[in-house]
Amino acid sequence: MAKPVEHPLSLQEWFGGIDIYLFDQLLKGRFTPGMRILDAGCGSGRNLVYFLRTGYEVFAVDESNAAIAQTRQIAGQLAPHLSAENFREEPVDRLSFPDASFDVVISSAVLHFADNEQQWDAMVKEMWRVLKPGGIFFARLASSIGVEDKIRLIRDRRYQLPDGSERFLVDEEMLLNVTAKLGGDFIEPIKTTVVQNKRSMTTWVVRKQ
Repeated sequence: MAKPVEHPLSLQEWFGGIDIYLFDQLLKGRFTPGMRILDAGCGSGRNLVYFLRTGYEVFAVDESNAAIAQTRQIAGQLAPHLSAENFREEPVDRLSFPDASFDVVISSAVLHFADNEQQWDAMVKEMWRVLKPGGIFFARLASSIGVEDKIRLIRDRRYQLPDGSERFLVDEEMLLNVTAKLGGDFIEPIKTTVVQNKRSMTTWVVRKQ
């Protein structure tokens, strides 16, 4: 009698809704099981499915109670050994973790919600504070790169975008200057995707010295 065929997990089951540029870092071997990872502004936990499945020590924060509840639920299914306290309802600019706690800090589509440059700086400094020396900071954030003539300044780096949204936007010079001040080294060039001239998303990946 033939043995039943075991169907492997689909890509969606393995990786969830992971950001394609974060997936690119996985393909390049920058992350390895056992690393301590913080998703700062985790939302529904879409970027954490693979890490939860494959032996990473996963932590996450979000200001939304519903988001943390959903992320805890996913973690409970995929990595039940992890404590619920790994997933905390708190703002990115006031993290409760000790200095140098993580090998990787992920900030996916979070920083462009900053109200002003002061808050943006506070968010970045907090994520940098909890990153270990030699650790990797991965960010995807809205920028003005490639859409400079299509956006309208409202105040303090907050812009009206052609898609109707309002976002805090960085540019290449700002990312270069901030990286230098933090003492970071680029492990990827700054990469930007312009979406039909409606918005621009930039990838910022650096290592802490």
